[in-house]
Amino acid sequence: MIPVMFVVRRLLALIGVLVVSSFLVFAAMYAAPGSPEKFLVQGRTVSPEVLAAIRKQYSLDDPFLVRYWNWLTNVLQGDFGQSLANRQDVGDLLANRLPTTLALVAMAAIIIVVLGIGLGILAGTRDGVVDKVVLLASNLGFAIPTFFAALILMSVFSVGLGWFPVFGSGTGFFDRMWHLTLPALALALPSAAVVARITRTAIREESDSEHSIMAIARGVPRSLVLRRHIIRNSMLPVSTIVGVHIAGLIAGSFVVEYAFTLDGIGTLLVGAVQKKDFAVVQAVAIILVAAFGIINLLVDLLYASIDPRVRAGRE
Repeated sequence: MIPVMFVVRRLLALIGVLVVSSFLVFAAMYAAPGSPEKFLVQGRTVSPEVLAAIRKQYSLDDPFLVRYWNWLTNVLQGDFGQSLANRQDVGDLLANRLPTTLALVAMAAIIIVVLGIGLGILAGTRDGVVDKVVLLASNLGFAIPTFFAALILMSVFSVGLGWFPVFGSGTGFFDRMWHLTLPALALALPSAAVVARITRTAIREESDSEHSIMAIARGVPRSLVLRRHIIRNSMLPVSTIVGVHIAGLIAGSFVVEYAFTLDGIGTLLVGAVQKKDFAVVQAVAIILVAAFGIINLLVDLLYASIDPRVRAGRE
């Protein structure tokens, strides 16, 4: 069982990362060229009184630290502000689009875990044709960029065979899963290829380790050694790689959402950057940082649950 202090320390570290990241995100937006009031007037010539009114409405005349503190306290209460582009609440915009991105990332993560680890174990425990086929497939998957993989999948399975829809996110649970199948595959394939290679290498290294060879020499069934020692110990480096790639799926999903015209936060962020919609960009950025931190926390906990020596050394 993972000690409580181990979890508490990881949570405190996550909170510290989120606070520092939120400050950097807020500062970076105001350090960027342009300003909210210039976007709002759309290049029109307005009087100084109008500009002053706009700055007062959005508290742009307050000191920087005051603006940051007000923004941070509002975010902690679930208030991300108002979009400058369409005057909608940013929280409502995120609520409408976040489910699509979360479903896409979740499906891609499942594909990475099942396909990547499964093929890696298969290649690591078997020689010959199986190993060579998995190595070839992983090399191809790693070499193909996400956007190109999306185009290939659309051409073959949507345009050619007509098995899957090309555009949109669908309505309802099952229809949405059907619409997100190809995007999730395009998003997951490069990462699944890397995970398969790492898993194969880790399995083979553990199979040649001294404790595995001695266990088999003492008469312990190979299937038991494989299950309790080789695969379990191999999951230490694999869990780290899987966690990093799953965290990276959130950023990579933007490309896939654009290719398949999905209504996720990726397309929302692209449009917000183009329009200099500061509130939306800040909200999406802090969500990405939080998601990455949470996934890393889960990887740490998984790492500690697999190998008790890890948590013992970090307490």
